[in-house]
Amino acid sequence: MKVSTIGFTRKSARRFFELLRGSGVTRIVDVRLRNGSQLAGFAKRDDLAWFARELCGIDYVHVPDLAPTKELLGEYRQGRMSWDTYEDRFLDLMKARRIESVLPRDVVNNGCLLCSEDQPHHCHRRLVAEYLKDHWGDLEIEHLGLKKGAHQSA
Repeated sequence: MKVSTIGFTRKSARRFFELLRGSGVTRIVDVRLRNGSQLAGFAKRDDLAWFARELCGIDYVHVPDLAPTKELLGEYRQGRMSWDTYEDRFLDLMKARRIESVLPRDVVNNGCLLCSEDQPHHCHRRLVAEYLKDHWGDLEIEHLGLKKGAHQSA
């Protein structure tokens, strides 16, 4: 089983869709809490679903259970908690939601977890992928658009 991850910030639409097309993924799995913001540009929910289908021939699904709560995300973004604390609390949230049991594997298999952060290092999409790998075992993770010299996960 394979899952990819990607962030849309600091990427042109061209680069973003080339990365998706080149990866061979069959579905974008949107793990953002809010996916309809005007600030998302080409990655706004309805536009992204259309572009993915028309430019890459891939599906789009929004899975908000893979997103942090509004409160958790707000505390981290406002600097009221460290990344390490955020990571621990987010993983506790995934455990409480029993993501490994309730998320169908076929949603993730050959899919690409999407969030806004450019790189996966301090993004919950990486945490979701690693959490699923820890619980499912047979999951290969690829971070699309990883900057040169950055660490590639499992």
